Amino acid sequence: LDRYRFGEHYIPIMAEGGFHNSLAGQMARLRLKTAAQIDDYLARLRQVPAYMAQQRHWLEEGLKKGYSLPAAVLKGFENTISPYLVTEPQDSVFFQPLQQLPETLPTTLRNQARQEAENLIRDAVIPAYQALYDFFVNRYIPHARQSIAASKLPDGADFYRNRVRYYTSLNDATPEQIHQLGLQEVARIDKEMKAIIRQLGFKGSFGDFLHYLRNEPKFYARSAEELLMRASYIAKRMDGELPRLFRLLPRKPYTVKPVPAAIAPKYTTGRYSPGYASDQAGEYWVNTYALDKRPLYVLEALTLHEAVPGHHLQIALAQEMTDVPPFRQQLYVNAFGEGWGLYAERLGLEAGFYQDPYSNFGRLSYEMWRACRLVIDTGIHAMGWSRRQAIDYLASHTALSLHNVTTEVDRYIS
Repeated sequence: LDRYRFGEHYIPIMAEGGFHNSLAGQMARLRLKTAAQIDDYLARLRQVPAYMAQQRHWLEEGLKKGYSLPAAVLKGFENTISPYLVTEPQDSVFFQPLQQLPETLPTTLRNQARQEAENLIRDAVIPAYQALYDFFVNRYIPHARQSIAASKLPDGADFYRNRVRYYTSLNDATPEQIHQLGLQEVARIDKEMKAIIRQLGFKGSFGDFLHYLRNEPKFYARSAEELLMRASYIAKRMDGELPRLFRLLPRKPYTVKPVPAAIAPKYTTGRYSPGYASDQAGEYWVNTYALDKRPLYVLEALTLHEAVPGHHLQIALAQEMTDVPPFRQQLYVNAFGEGWGLYAERLGLEAGFYQDPYSNFGRLSYEMWRACRLVIDTGIHAMGWSRRQAIDYLASHTALSLHNVTTEVDRYIS
């Protein structure tokens, strides 16, 4: 209700993507096992143009009323839409569920379903995405607001204070208090990071060390497959530690996949995507776009946060709870969920991870990343910070790649 009251429905997108990616991703993961499910899926394909038109309506109304994403974070946003503009329907992600129809279904039914899906994707889905692409290029991006702060939206200051309460669960905390907490955490973690630099015997300043980490080839995978394999090995090692750390483990497993190509360029470095159906595993996404911006020294912290014992353990266990209302199985409370993820990173110390000082520096860099987020988010949205000020702050305090620094700051803005 608060989100509707403050106009969030006028901005159903973020810098890294939006409703159009969510729709495609959710539909592509569906498993069609019966004739009724196939009929339902084809009906959904028919509804794509109306859904896209509805979202364009809200975006247009937002422009008129002063609600939009800032222009500063929309450069290249059309590239989150263009991957869906395929020439052949069979190459569309919307066709994927039709490629996996069970052999137990009659051949005639499977062939008819695939043919109808091809027609709908060609005649309805792709034109709907083309219309969305044209809208963003010709209308939305050129007319998006120039300010970046949430406080500059209608009722923006009240909206941001409301979001502070929502995301932190601290009813009385002000943006300024959150900002000060972030500064205190930055100072604490900074001391630990500098201790590791001394341990390594590095000669140079803190900034020199960050420059070394960002530019030394040995810290980067040479292929997407190598990055995925390294992440998978870390995850599997932690799988072996889970029984001695936790009494209750989820039945549902997880897999490791690259971030979908359609959103990878502007996407964060990794994320967990739950398996919502009973026959779907959770997915730990690793961003394999721009490999020279994905340092290996943060991969242990990333994997423990996003996969196990982080978000997969937390979310899969919630999904498997019984005798509770469905919302208890699906609800994601950010203060707990991200707090658990950060705890999961630190638990790696107990489990024997971070033996390499560079990897431990990566862990601290991820902890520093979250502390900087407190400073930057409040700085941007309540205290007049510029985008450049935020980028410089995050770049000077963490070992995140400069590409990741920029995508993260744009994520906080949007």
